[in-house]
Amino acid sequence: MKRLLLFVLLVLSVSCGKDRISEDDAPDAFLSSAKKLFDDTRLPDLRISVSEDEWNRLLELYDKEPHNHDYVSCPTVSIDGGGLSCSSRNVGLRLRGQTSRRRPEGSYGQPHAHGKPHWRHVHFGLNCRTFSDTGSFAGIRRINLKYAKEDPTYIREHYCYDLLAGYGIWTAPLSSWCRLYLQIGADAPVYYGVYLMTESIDMQYVRRRPGFGSDKGWLWKCAWGANLRDRDDWRFHQDDNSPNTYPYELKDEDPESFGPAKAQFKDFLIKLNTLKGAEFHDWILKVCDVDLLLKMYAANVALGHWDDYWNDMNNFYLYFNSKDPVNYRVYMLPYDYDNTLGTSHKCGVQTDSGRHDPYNWGLKECVLLYKILEVREFREIYTGYLRDFASVDNPWTGQAGSAERIKAWQKLFGPYVSNDTGEDMALRDAPASWGNHHEYRLLEDGPNNWFRVKAGSISSWIGQ
Repeated sequence: MKRLLLFVLLVLSVSCGKDRISEDDAPDAFLSSAKKLFDDTRLPDLRISVSEDEWNRLLELYDKEPHNHDYVSCPTVSIDGGGLSCSSRNVGLRLRGQTSRRRPEGSYGQPHAHGKPHWRHVHFGLNCRTFSDTGSFAGIRRINLKYAKEDPTYIREHYCYDLLAGYGIWTAPLSSWCRLYLQIGADAPVYYGVYLMTESIDMQYVRRRPGFGSDKGWLWKCAWGANLRDRDDWRFHQDDNSPNTYPYELKDEDPESFGPAKAQFKDFLIKLNTLKGAEFHDWILKVCDVDLLLKMYAANVALGHWDDYWNDMNNFYLYFNSKDPVNYRVYMLPYDYDNTLGTSHKCGVQTDSGRHDPYNWGLKECVLLYKILEVREFREIYTGYLRDFASVDNPWTGQAGSAERIKAWQKLFGPYVSNDTGEDMALRDAPASWGNHHEYRLLEDGPNNWFRVKAGSISSWIGQ
């Protein structure tokens, strides 16, 4: 009864200054509260206050090492609007991104300019626990803030996470938009524009999802080169806050965790790559939710997500839900969906993400999906999920339903995209300029409509 009362108070107030209930004791309650924070029917103001000294330190850190992971301290960060009121003190602020990483103001060596500063859109990360033991936003300790990097529709990544969740992929991160303001010292606030707030994938994300069965396991971030085949020692690394990237990075600060976590990961890789026939079938069903994985990959194909594990050996997390060296369940977590919905690229085996073969979506060396699809039972499950996306009027990526959702979101934030950076100032129905298929459209009808092309392509490949 006490826990219920605390949860009700949390939901009613959506107060974010401190944790109201134990995240360990009530994952369902904290997931519900998090969904109130990431509500795509409202557009709150997110205001970051940072001293001039700390902002200049952020610029200096970038000049020293552009891909640093260091935080500077912000006295207050607040999220307000549409019935939401959140704030947290002593919040950590850092830059994020790989190829998108930029200096947020000015040129190399320049401190904050009070006169005519040159602002740039950048990705930010907020961490309420860098300089505090108690801060959070409705139970969310970390939030990623992403600008619409080369996505003139502003909707691609959120569309994907929203669809994954609606399709039953409960591992999808939460996201929604905000209007981002940055105040440096006593200067007037700078309006950075419309940003996407995304839930950070960390152990708190795991604890909010009871579907994992346990929050006592190990979480790995997998970046370029993570083919789940090669297992050289250099590929495995423990997160040490360095700018270096590795195919497999353990997100655990305990130095004694790395050895057993790596041994467990290698056990998975050895069996994945060596077991065959009935042995492989029985083992993969034991250690993996094959149905969930195939469902996610059918959705990935429908979304045109080519910058992924299968095609690019990139952009996913693995969570092992136990620390037992051989008894565990492993989950692939969806991540980084901005290069989708017609933003196509010549990468891996692909040249057109709208029409590529869904049964050979990527590289042969990325063995997980190929080995699973060699099993007739699993291939039929995958085909069944692909069939969900094979008509232009399907309820998930259907043309009319997608256009309705996109227009509603753009109506919400469209009037506010013009901003003080002078970048990304208007909405356009187009993919990224660097892509190799500039013709795709999301809202225009006709032969180049992405949803129409994709439905027709899937239908032809599955023989429907």
